[in-house]
Amino acid sequence: MSFLGLTFLGLHDVFAWIMTLTNAAAGVWATAAHRKEQLRRRELWYLVIVAQVAVTIQVLLGVLVLQVDGLEVQQLHVVYGFVALAAVGILYSYRQQIMQWQYLLYGGGCLFLMGMGIRGMFLGTP
Repeated sequence: MSFLGLTFLGLHDVFAWIMTLTNAAAGVWATAAHRKEQLRRRELWYLVIVAQVAVTIQVLLGVLVLQVDGLEVQQLHVVYGFVALAAVGILYSYRQQIMQWQYLLYGGGCLFLMGMGIRGMFLGTP
């Protein structure tokens, strides 16, 4: 099955880069915003939302690859996807409890998600 000429696998491959790069940008910006107040802007949170929604979309595309395209992948690749999705939930659940550290929480969290994307792309595929 394809969408705009791309199979679900093709979309999953393209979106892996989108997810990884948006989380990298959000992670660096949020970490820097912990030290420099002038970087604490509303646009940072928009980027964080985009980056974390990208994780969800990436996992959904991965499920479609497995179910519709029938591709078999290493189980570790699947684990990376679901750990990344769980990390989004954990970040969101802790945001109010450690408000004074929220920029470090999201900075480190988004960089972790970036790392999961990289590992998923290069180490978890067959």
